[in-house]
Amino acid sequence: MTGRVHRAAGLRGCAQQPAARRGERGAVTAETVMVLPVLVALTLGLAWLLSLAATQVRVVDAARETARAAARDDGAGSAEALGRRVAPEGARISVRDDGRTVVVRVRSTVHGPQGLFGFLPGVDVDAEAVAAKEPG
Repeated sequence: MTGRVHRAAGLRGCAQQPAARRGERGAVTAETVMVLPVLVALTLGLAWLLSLAATQVRVVDAARETARAAARDDGAGSAEALGRRVAPEGARISVRDDGRTVVVRVRSTVHGPQGLFGFLPGVDVDAEAVAAKEPG
C-alpha cells in the first residue's frame, strides 16, 4: 500500500531507505558536536593573538613617541604623559637619558581570554626606542 502512495505522488523507488542508510542518521550532527568546541577554541585563540599583535603595535608606538618627546627636551613628565596616551592601560614606561641619547622601554602584559582559558598566564610585550638628543 505504501508503494502505491509513493507512485501516485510521483516518487518511484523511494519507498524505503536501506538499513545501512538508517544507521547513519545523525552522523553529521554528532560530528558537528565533536568539532564545534575545537572551532570555538581556535577562534578564541586567533582573537587573542590579534589582541597580542595590537598591543605590541601600541607599545612600540608609545616607546617611539616618548623617545621623540624626551629627545626634543620636552621634559620627562610631559614625554611620559605623551607615551601614556598611546600605550595600553597599565603599561610601564621607563626613560633613561645618558646625555647623548634617550632610551625608552615600554612593557605591558596581555592577559588571555578568561573563562575556560583563565588558567593561561599573561604574555609580556615590550619595546625599546632610542633617540638622539637634539642640540639646544
